[in-house]
Amino acid sequence: MPNQKVILLTGSTGFVGSALLTELKKLPDFRVVSAVRSAVASVSDDVMAVGDINGTTDYSAVLTGVDFVIHAAARAHIMRDEVPDPLVEYRKVNVEGTLNLARQAASAGVKRFIYISSIKVNGESTTGLPAFTEADAAAPDDTYGVSKQEAEDGLRLLGQKVGMEVVIIRPPLVYGSGVKANFLSLMRLSAIGLPLPFGSVSNYRSMVYVENLVDFIIRCIGHPLAANQTFLVSDGEDVSLRQLITEIRLAMGKSPALLPVPVALLRLLGKLTGKSGVVDRLVGDLQIDSSKARNMLDWIPPYTFRQGIAETVKNFNERDR
Repeated sequence: MPNQKVILLTGSTGFVGSALLTELKKLPDFRVVSAVRSAVASVSDDVMAVGDINGTTDYSAVLTGVDFVIHAAARAHIMRDEVPDPLVEYRKVNVEGTLNLARQAASAGVKRFIYISSIKVNGESTTGLPAFTEADAAAPDDTYGVSKQEAEDGLRLLGQKVGMEVVIIRPPLVYGSGVKANFLSLMRLSAIGLPLPFGSVSNYRSMVYVENLVDFIIRCIGHPLAANQTFLVSDGEDVSLRQLITEIRLAMGKSPALLPVPVALLRLLGKLTGKSGVVDRLVGDLQIDSSKARNMLDWIPPYTFRQGIAETVKNFNERDR
């Protein structure tokens, strides 16, 4: 179509990127070009292979005529990373790879660069603390978070230098159809139906349904007030582990079946088994304040937490069990 704006999307085969690509393709005012590492099928005008993401990746063939870049590709957070130096590997993709793309995008005349970062830039926990906001100083606790922070810092400096608008989005835990990793493990555990010892866990954790995140990313493409801003985005309904498992099991047609084991005992078991970090993430708080996204961009998440869980469970029942 004439007058279409062109979006270059990276990470279109990933969890968030694939959901984003589906929605972007529905918008008549945009044409989406996906930059992928390797094309499974024949490469088309809208899917182009660029190889591995690092500081030397050549994007010249995919940046011609591009108005916006949405960079969702990354070396994902890995719980048990077996490489000798994880930070080196994260930096190759998440820092050098990101800034390399951004520099080439700026040279090609791209107007706006949207970067999907992570709440891990803020830290791992708000237990005993106020909810994270965009105004907080970065305090990453692991190498993945450090790499995301360094990419953010580099993008801001580059944007200021060359005049390209940069938008940074930091989501917390993202869930939805096709979710993997720890959330999928939690659903599989919930599906077994055995009683679980989390009936006393009344923590507060912010999450974001993938379709809510996608909706916000799309809002950031053309909104003038999004330029050069950082946003924390969530469903706006902080939930405890007890509430989360209850909602998952109810959506599965099961009883919550949660035993009221004291949180202090769960933490002690974590220490004794060498899994304190895992237990802390399960029972601790991680809240974000997403009011800036809502107020500045007049954004309301289109789906509630309950709707998001229902769709996630529906997909799990159809595909993952």
